[in-house]
Amino acid sequence: MQDLSGKRVLVMGLGRFGGGVGVTQWLAKQGACATVTDMAPADTLQASLAQIKDLPVTLRLGEHREDDFRNTELVVASPAVPFESPYLKIATDSGVPVTSEICLFAERCPAKVVGITGSVGKSTSSAMTHHILDMAAKKGLGWWKRAWLGGNIGKSLLESLEVIGSDDIVVLELSSFQLEYLGQLGWSPHVAVLTNLAPNHLDRHGTFANYAAAKLNIVRRQDPAADHVIICDEDAPLREQIVALFGDLHLVWRYRVSKSGLPEVLREFADEPSPHDVTATWEGFQPPLPGRHNILNAAAGYAAGLALGLQKTSFAGLLDGFKGLPHRLEFVREVAGVRYYNDSKATTPEAARKAFESFDGNVVGIVGGYDKKIDLGEFGQLLVDRTRAVVCLGQVKDILVKEIAARAKGPTQPAIKTADDFASAVRLARDLARPGDVVLLSPACASYDMFTNYEQRGEVFRQIVMGF
Repeated sequence: MQDLSGKRVLVMGLGRFGGGVGVTQWLAKQGACATVTDMAPADTLQASLAQIKDLPVTLRLGEHREDDFRNTELVVASPAVPFESPYLKIATDSGVPVTSEICLFAERCPAKVVGITGSVGKSTSSAMTHHILDMAAKKGLGWWKRAWLGGNIGKSLLESLEVIGSDDIVVLELSSFQLEYLGQLGWSPHVAVLTNLAPNHLDRHGTFANYAAAKLNIVRRQDPAADHVIICDEDAPLREQIVALFGDLHLVWRYRVSKSGLPEVLREFADEPSPHDVTATWEGFQPPLPGRHNILNAAAGYAAGLALGLQKTSFAGLLDGFKGLPHRLEFVREVAGVRYYNDSKATTPEAARKAFESFDGNVVGIVGGYDKKIDLGEFGQLLVDRTRAVVCLGQVKDILVKEIAARAKGPTQPAIKTADDFASAVRLARDLARPGDVVLLSPACASYDMFTNYEQRGEVFRQIVMGF
């Protein structure tokens, strides 16, 4: 349904943080007769409602009505809504197509798309990739005129469709939820980047196999003769999944950290089985953010550029000015010789692992939160190996204490403390820290037991630390 003018469209999920605002604004501009439905009452949606208050849309708040899903011509569902929703079943049983904002964009985007997904690092990889491609455009090192960033990061790109051209590049961060919907559409990007694959969102997907299948929709509908797959060469489960899909790695770009600690991009060809280093010079390269994983994130961006035809030149300057993203290993301040880092975005053990491994000195960790039903045993061992003290909180507090204590042996075992609330946890970490230490909020869990989202958790951490 390309022309939505005059069509009855139901937007399912406005969201307290504006997830449905962009598509609602765009639908109104297209002349659609839009209705917005959300189970949350109006008083919890004020920030989002303020952004659409002047639009000619019907609001159905605090409930979903079955007839709304029958008597419409299109349902645009939030990606947070699973396919199993009984309301979506009502729509499909009534012959009403179901789509999502990312599908509406993908169907209409005239530019080549770099899609980026993974269990860890996809936001920073997406931001770095966009920065690299944008700098390359400004330096005249590629054929594209502009680079755009959207998807699961930043604002909706639907409103930019009228100015995005075929000579542009669009970088989309894609979540497993978005990729489920894109899989139904039968769409994959021109360049697909997979950073890694580890269990996540099992409360939504049920099994790791289902989660991996959703992630791999990013490559499932690609054209092997024209499109590109880029994977982290250091992630064994990801390699296995790609080999299962493609039979070998001949058509796949791979990136890793070289023995000298620099980004490295490799390519194999069917008639030349030895991998080639296809990068150019890295003279002057400095990691823009701490941690080996951020060198990998940079390598992913360079690999995407090479796949698109970026001229092989010195890549060192293409990340100049990159500042990183909030809540992702974000340095807050140093107080009394103790450095405080906000890594609230680390909502899985694998994400937190990368943060803890970024520091060689003594670390006081703040961990725990909402229980996503992920095994925390290996994370417990990591905390034993990489911390001097740990403060545990949230729904998984007791589980973490048990996992750490079961593995803590010998004189170097970390101090294990618990806190009943977040502010107490941050103050306790401060009291445990000594000059030269790092206090690291990297929870390995979602925030829903105490906060609306990880952003709010990170902001509260920052406010508390700035008050020390």
